Amino acid sequence: MNEPIFFRRAITPSIGDIIAQSGAKVAEGADLGLTITGVGPLDTAGPGELSFLDNPKYAEQLSVTRASAVFVHERYAPRVPTGTVALVCADPYRAFASFVGQLFPDAMRPASVFGGTGVSPMSYVHPEARLEDGVVVDPGAVIGPRAWIGAGTIIGPHAVIGADVRIGRNCSIGAGAMLQHALLGDRVIIHPGARIGQDGFGFAMGPQGHLKVPQVGRVIVQNDVEIGANSTIDRGANRDTVIGEGTKIDNLVQIGHNVVIGRHCVIVAQVGISGSTTIGDYAALGGQAGVAGHLKIGMGAQIAAQAGLMNDVPPGEKWGGSPAVPMRDWLRGVAVVQRLVKNSGSDKS
Repeated sequence: MNEPIFFRRAITPSIGDIIAQSGAKVAEGADLGLTITGVGPLDTAGPGELSFLDNPKYAEQLSVTRASAVFVHERYAPRVPTGTVALVCADPYRAFASFVGQLFPDAMRPASVFGGTGVSPMSYVHPEARLEDGVVVDPGAVIGPRAWIGAGTIIGPHAVIGADVRIGRNCSIGAGAMLQHALLGDRVIIHPGARIGQDGFGFAMGPQGHLKVPQVGRVIVQNDVEIGANSTIDRGANRDTVIGEGTKIDNLVQIGHNVVIGRHCVIVAQVGISGSTTIGDYAALGGQAGVAGHLKIGMGAQIAAQAGLMNDVPPGEKWGGSPAVPMRDWLRGVAVVQRLVKNSGSDKS
């Protein structure tokens, strides 16, 4: 059985090409005509491959790498071995990511799983749906009445696009995803299995039973948002759930009704955000953090992994623990508990 090639190289750039694109600096006498055919981590990259060093934890691997070229901070350039070109720049990881996107453009967003073009005859597109030129619809996909889909968008197999949904241009909707009561901007990526626009969890509780509260809002997803596999975003109850421009949401994230997330936020895997919470621009929530409802998380705030947040967080602050408190207080409390445990053990002896 032949080994498959999942991502095919689009270009074969030289070191000179990389310098021109990235603005990196190299030592005098470096071979600018050397070509790059692939990428790899420091410890396994070989001739013809490019790597990078961004985390000091891997500095020892730099001195023995066999990569043809490495993006590095200036302070690590002296550690680059002979035979490897040091591409010195301010942000090695970002420079590397930009280059890989040019080398393997198919990895930048999900392509048609079926490898097709146009609308598959095995899909189900309502006659009242409107598809612009260049839309790809894979087999098994269902597109409801009055849905509008912009040019260059890919609808994966068995994805379901509900009635009146709007999807912008150059989006990717993954296999088995479902969108309803939603408006998406341009260049949005929805990974397989995501659910967007279903009922929020709203009930009027009472001794005679729990009365369902109709959820009549929408989900607004702005430009350049990415939503991970099997994540769910509930539509608003009486206003819209909003995901701001450039926000990146990992897999298995739950976002409740009426939540408003700002621009360029990062929401890591298994985070749960309860209804009517507002999150400011550039905030970051670590994996498995839980956020109670009706809270405000300020611009640039950071919530640690597995935190249990029950209070508002001012802009720029870092909180952790459960219940979450400012990071300094949490770390101080952890240290106190550790000392108590240590002293308790010594008393018994």
